Amino acid sequence: MTSRRQFIGSVIGGILAAPLAAEAQQRGKVWRIGFLGTEAATSSTSPIAALRGGLRDLGYAEGRNLVIEYRWAGEDYDRLAGLAADLVGQKVDVIVTYGTPGCRAAKQATTTIPIVMAAVGDPVRSELVVSLARPGGNITGLSIQDFELIIKRLEVLKEVVPAASRVAYLQVPGTQPTDVAERLRREQDTAAKSIGMELERIDVRGVDEYAGAFSAMANKGVQALSVASVAPLGAHAARIAELAAHHRLPSIGGPKGFAEAGGLLAYGPSLPDLYRRAAIYVDKILKGAKPADLPIEQPTKFELVINLRTAKALGLTIPQSVLLKADEVIQ
Repeated sequence: MTSRRQFIGSVIGGILAAPLAAEAQQRGKVWRIGFLGTEAATSSTSPIAALRGGLRDLGYAEGRNLVIEYRWAGEDYDRLAGLAADLVGQKVDVIVTYGTPGCRAAKQATTTIPIVMAAVGDPVRSELVVSLARPGGNITGLSIQDFELIIKRLEVLKEVVPAASRVAYLQVPGTQPTDVAERLRREQDTAAKSIGMELERIDVRGVDEYAGAFSAMANKGVQALSVASVAPLGAHAARIAELAAHHRLPSIGGPKGFAEAGGLLAYGPSLPDLYRRAAIYVDKILKGAKPADLPIEQPTKFELVINLRTAKALGLTIPQSVLLKADEVIQ
């Protein structure tokens, strides 16, 4: 009888101890997050700081239960595949990345490690996921819905410079596969035409090509400039704004940093807000959620910033209707 009681007690004790031990192991685990960046190392910038802050708020402390492995491509998209493979080899628990090239490289590197997009242009049109509601596979996160943003920026430009019908679109080639890029181009051209504008695409691969790109804009007779929302261009916003001012081109980019750097207008989502929300996705996945079951979210906070100093230098008067919509006006 005694041995029977001991046996039953040991079984019950084992059953009760198992979840407690698992919980203790979970509490003691050190999570490893891989961060794949497309430009030069910028781990101290506000979006990255927002991601780290969001993780801290959720109970993750670097050096205690969290390690972040950073890999930066230095604006060379060709390096992304190798860097993504390196993170996979490090056996990270989650990969966080941004931009279509970074997400595509991560997707090609692994079908099992969860991938969280901190800010990606249009993952459905770019064929990264099946849908926003049910992304499928191992990818989820946040989309800035770049297609709609491109058209919205053109509409803002049209309000400020009604005569502008031919607009340069500064972009970095290689962000999309050729067939996807061509389809997006047709869709963008159709949408731009509907508001009386024509896009003249100008490719740049590095800072050394910027001056030549603006000379090409002058030769093509463009009347304004829209800057693509890609990290390499965002990293050099000040140089782009300087050249736009020199060529007397009203310009718009996004997010707000473009106007702060001297561009005429900026319209786009708050990147720190998106990166902080990306931390929530990471937390859910580390707690057992599957990326395929987590709907991709869109921005909830957009910012329109106007640089009146630049407007004055260009001899432009910003319409009151646009000023009233501005979230920030730089005097």
